[in-house]
Amino acid sequence: MRILLTNDDGIEAEGLACLERIARTLSDDVWVVAPHEEQSGKGRGMTLTEPLRVNRFGDKRFSVTGTPTDCIVLAVGDLLPEKPDLVLSGVNRGHNVGEDCSYSGTVAGALQGMAFGIRSIALSQSLERYHDDVSPHWDTAEAFAPAIISRLLAETWEPGVVMNLNFPARSPETVTEVEVTVQGFRGIGEMHAVKRTDMRGRDYYWMSFRGAKQDHAPGTDLRAMDDGKISVTPLHIDLTHKPSVHDLKAVLGGAPPKALAG
Repeated sequence: MRILLTNDDGIEAEGLACLERIARTLSDDVWVVAPHEEQSGKGRGMTLTEPLRVNRFGDKRFSVTGTPTDCIVLAVGDLLPEKPDLVLSGVNRGHNVGEDCSYSGTVAGALQGMAFGIRSIALSQSLERYHDDVSPHWDTAEAFAPAIISRLLAETWEPGVVMNLNFPARSPETVTEVEVTVQGFRGIGEMHAVKRTDMRGRDYYWMSFRGAKQDHAPGTDLRAMDDGKISVTPLHIDLTHKPSVHDLKAVLGGAPPKALAG
């Protein structure tokens, strides 16, 4: 089995080293194509207005001056001799649950693998709090991911599905349950901009999360992280709100309406 690894934290990230160790328990044919620098929050962005550079770190290890999506496109289209059997994206430093999934570069790497018809899994390790001095429990992801991935690969997946694995901010011996979850949603206004002033008196902004404590719905990926469970969420890219399609057909179906008189 040929496995392709990527991430959004960059080629030198600890989480990528963790993912390599996980992948090598599953196969000896492991390839790495990851961003040269951190690409967190870039979602499914592609680099269209400037060239991409590839740096080689060995026969099966490359960095790309672009996004996780760029990495998968280059890997499948040029860098690998044949299409991989599995794409693993991560292990992200911090969970990717709820609305995170829509702008996560980690999830995006898996989605691009899915777009090429490759079974793809995103992996993320939750943190007690998001700060540089916090050390993630990489040993938790490493302890449980191989067996979970093996079980997932033994099952039949629906077309267009990627698996989103999130490991709780706990040591391995304190994790007792895996839960298959749905994507949850936080309260409105979790993301915000922090305004600051530079040395010349000019304003600048840092994007940030408020981090307010919330009571998340049972069965969601967010609640699983709260409860210290491993979360497995099957995601797909169809953003259509189907009930609205039904309702809108009643008012917009048929011939197009004429413009109103001015």
